[in-house]
Amino acid sequence: MTTDPTPPPPAAAPVPPAATRAARPVPLRIVLTILELAALGAVGTAAFAILTTMFGVGLALLFVFGIGVIVLLGVVYGLFGVAWFEVRRIAGLYSAPLPDLRWRERTRPGFGGWLRNVARQSVDGRMWRAILNFVLACIAGTVVLRLFWGIIWSIFFAFAPLGREGSVEGPFGSYLGAEWAPLVGIVGVIAGAAGIVGLALLHRVLSRALVIPSREAELAAQVRTSTAQRAGAVRAAELERTRIERDLHDGVQPRLVSVGMTLGLAKQKIDADPTSAKVLIDEAHTSTKAAITELRQLARGIHTSVLDDRGLDAALSALAGRSHIPVQLDVRIDPSLHGAGCRDAEAAVYFAIAESLTNAAKHSRASECRVVVRSRAGGLWARVEDNGLGGAQVQPGGGLDGITNRVLAAGGTCRLDSPMGGPTSLEVTVPCAS
Repeated sequence: MTTDPTPPPPAAAPVPPAATRAARPVPLRIVLTILELAALGAVGTAAFAILTTMFGVGLALLFVFGIGVIVLLGVVYGLFGVAWFEVRRIAGLYSAPLPDLRWRERTRPGFGGWLRNVARQSVDGRMWRAILNFVLACIAGTVVLRLFWGIIWSIFFAFAPLGREGSVEGPFGSYLGAEWAPLVGIVGVIAGAAGIVGLALLHRVLSRALVIPSREAELAAQVRTSTAQRAGAVRAAELERTRIERDLHDGVQPRLVSVGMTLGLAKQKIDADPTSAKVLIDEAHTSTKAAITELRQLARGIHTSVLDDRGLDAALSALAGRSHIPVQLDVRIDPSLHGAGCRDAEAAVYFAIAESLTNAAKHSRASECRVVVRSRAGGLWARVEDNGLGGAQVQPGGGLDGITNRVLAAGGTCRLDSPMGGPTSLEVTVPCAS
């Protein structure tokens, strides 16, 4: 089964304040807006016409061997591409701190889960707002192109009476006296330029309303994200405390009790039967070393010193060396990420991988695991896959629940894919602190 144990992402991810990003001068931004509108008027209109035609064809062929369904699915992907482009365009044009438009996560396995995922994406509000802004920009771009032609015509009209006398042909088949042609041409140029600039300013207003979230929306999104992270941190700490208590109660404590009882028996026999007492003392010594090993492993689970000293690559190499299952380790991360800003991300990724390997050894009957770690977009991405039986589920208080809350507390996301029969894969993405 495919499970997304993370809560639904907020409408807009927390982003740095706009003041931290360099904004272009206003005249340059207006010029770039005009040029982009003109390009959308020439090309964007054709792209939108193609998608509209595909939508009509899909509806017409909806009941013809399912061909229409395929076309409509293509329309959804096309609309998503247009919306993604529009978000990127607005972010670059106005230096707006916009997060990229992302395809919704799948929550169910198989073909039915994929169709449901496409249906959920087709009603995504942010995608449709971006598409609406794109359509309005195409319309404005078409008008801008007409105004450009109007300005060019006005320039030629202003100089039309040179060397002539009488009247010249004006707009809509009218005729004007030659002495009025320069004035009409100048007015036409000014009106056309004013209309183009006005459309550029209107495009900015509409984009801020449709695509760029307001400050209130950004703050609300940050509050939602912070609340989710705090809840994840609290839950992760509670699960970690429960795990430590369970390991101490079920592992180390009985072993130490056994050591105490063994030493008590040895004390009773040390005078009457020295040989048996020696055997008991040896047994207590072996149990003591085992208890020390368990305590060391428990302490390593709480804090991994090698992670702070040598980084995630070395810590994972040591972890793979201690694994009961053969592990193929592929770590390619930017060394500059190892620092104060990325310690929480490294710790979360390490914990997720360590817990996944433990689960694979205990429950999956896997004979091999593969761990891949990469640095992506200022953060860390990891994937753990085993060839076991599959069917893993997130159970409250279980290991996967601990991974989910630990990653969520660090501001990341995780995705579990574990169909019956295997394989099981877990992907985590954790951003580094800025």
